[in-house]
Amino acid sequence: KFGLYSNDEPVFETSVVHAPEDLASFGSTFAQLDYRKSLVLEALSERQVELSALAATVGRGGTFKSLESGTYEVNDKLLDDIREGSTLQADHPSNLGAPLAWSIAGPLGIPSYFVDPVCVDEMIDEARLSGHPLLPRLSLSHALNIRMVAYKLASKLGRPLPELNLIVLHLGSGVSVNAIRAGRMIDTNNANDGGPFSAQRVGSLPTTGLVRLCTSGEHTHADLKKMLLKKGGLMAYLGTDDAAEALRRAQEEGDLKADLVMRAMVYQFAKEAGGMAAALKGKVDAIAVTGGMAYNDWIVERLDDSLSFIAPVHAFPGECELEALVRGVLRVMDGLEQPGVYS
Repeated sequence: KFGLYSNDEPVFETSVVHAPEDLASFGSTFAQLDYRKSLVLEALSERQVELSALAATVGRGGTFKSLESGTYEVNDKLLDDIREGSTLQADHPSNLGAPLAWSIAGPLGIPSYFVDPVCVDEMIDEARLSGHPLLPRLSLSHALNIRMVAYKLASKLGRPLPELNLIVLHLGSGVSVNAIRAGRMIDTNNANDGGPFSAQRVGSLPTTGLVRLCTSGEHTHADLKKMLLKKGGLMAYLGTDDAAEALRRAQEEGDLKADLVMRAMVYQFAKEAGGMAAALKGKVDAIAVTGGMAYNDWIVERLDDSLSFIAPVHAFPGECELEALVRGVLRVMDGLEQPGVYS
């Protein structure tokens, strides 16, 4: 997904869908860099965009080492770490955002940036302990969209983000529920390691049962990873990762299992948000619900019913990640924010 912006106004936005067979031969995500770059340049050429007109480029930040929130200029250290995989927490397409931005900007002599990467880590010390020192809690979340929604909610409330305590629920194929205190993301569930189950991910599981599953000899590491991250949640229970389809089955077909699973999933969303309210000591100015599931009125209404006693609930359906990238760069170019330095 990429776009061209004039200040904060989109000139165009588009998406390219990659078939698995198109990517299978590359081996690693980083090896796809030139292939994906060529598609971006092709789209710009088709729209007769002169590269010399660009003032900056920006890409999504990936699973790098832990970083504070904000906008960072892409530098050689980051590119070396991505190329070597020395500090990456996963081999994920988001890791290509910064190299793509740099590869286009470099020959033009303009800056390239990344904004609020997946690895934003502002967790308080108490949130890092899991229950065993060999398994610390890690901060990985949908930080880019979460912080953009936090900015939007602050604007809606007419107050600066650093003055607010918020809970933001990003509800997609994975779920991130964040506690934001005075503008900082002090706690989050890592969607790969715990929290609510979602469309594809299992969330937190009974520990002893998981140990038995892993040591049964019936599943490979790859099998288990797919089961936990791609084939869990709604997919495991109902054979679909589409919440709207699951709800249709429940409401139009009277499917009692689909009804139970949907109610259980939203119940877990609300429980996680309630925990984040405790992390904020009950001082919550507002709650935001975002991501693809926020288009679903049934889900939003039930979350409002469960959480409105804590604070007003606001829905921001979908994701605004391209806008978040652009606004992050504009904050730097307008002198409102100093870019971070990756080191």
